[in-house]
Amino acid sequence: MKAARFALAATTVLAGCATNGGEATPDQAATPASMTCDAGPAQYHVGHDATAAMGAAILKDSGARTLRWGPPNSAWTMDYREDRVNVRYDEKMKITDVTCG
Repeated sequence: MKAARFALAATTVLAGCATNGGEATPDQAATPASMTCDAGPAQYHVGHDATAAMGAAILKDSGARTLRWGPPNSAWTMDYREDRVNVRYDEKMKITDVTCG
């Protein structure tokens, strides 16, 4: 009985990995050029307060799809995403760096 339940559970989990025959899912679709990060236009935010409103402005100015905050003394993963803007700030909540990736 336990073996049958395990087999059913394993089959259900693996079924979630099946694809629909080649159509791209939203996660697999190519990132539109309009969502590629360009940190240049957002550099004037360096030195400003790290707030939600400032984050939204940086996101808009950079053209990125997502924003990643970098708190002081924190480690980041090294994965590169061309649609992400990274914003580091210091202990005083001042933006110190705006980069893409």
